[in-house]
Order: sequence, then C-alpha cells, then structure tokens
Amino acid sequence: MVQGTIRAGFPSPADDFAVKRHDLNELLITHPQATFFWRVRGTSMVGAGITDGDILVVNRALQPVHGDIVVAEVDNDFTVKYLHQRGGKVRLKAADATFPDIVFEREGQTLVVVGVVTCAIKRLR
Repeated sequence: MVQGTIRAGFPSPADDFAVKRHDLNELLITHPQATFFWRVRGTSMVGAGITDGDILVVNRALQPVHGDIVVAEVDNDFTVKYLHQRGGKVRLKAADATFPDIVFEREGQTLVVVGVVTCAIKRLR
C-alpha cells in the first residue's frame, strides 16, 4: 500500500499527519480486464526511463497514437518501443539511438500493437 505523498526536499512536521493509503490497482489500472504486466529485458528504452528488469503496465484498451510507448509483436517476437506514425508509414523507435528503428517495408512482415505502456515500475533494491 502506498501512503500519501513524500517530499524530496526538506520534511515538514505537518506531513506526519497527512497520511492517505493508496491502492496501486486504483493508481495504475484504468481498464482491469485489458491491463497486463510485462517485465523488461534489455536496454533499448533506457532513454525513456525504462530499464532492464522494470515491470511495465500495459493497457490493451487504449488506442495507440504516434509517440506512445507500446508493446508490439513483430514477426512473432515481442518488443517495447515508441510508435512512430507519419505519412501512412509505421516504424518502431528505440529510446537509444544506437538501436536501429524497426521499419516495415518487406512483404509479409507483421506488426501487432499489443497495448500502450502506461507505467513502468522499478525495483530500487
């Protein structure tokens, strides 16, 4: 359970009395039947704050739009990338420029956007 908010600056004695319990389901999940979790492996999205081992909250009910971070199935393999849509062309872009874009140019190549990433959960210790 999350309890209220916490300052990252100087603490206030009054904050000790302002505790509200938060339910992570209420905070992170807007469509329970369409939401699932994926653990990240790899470093292509570090520039977006998504690191190896993070858990992504993925919502299948949201319509993906240009600029969203999405989980996509590309030729039967899953990946997490930025969705880039311009001029009727779609590509998937990593947040790290050393990773190449996934461009859909060859015949028979498949793309299914599985869901939109709405949150990344990190373990710090």
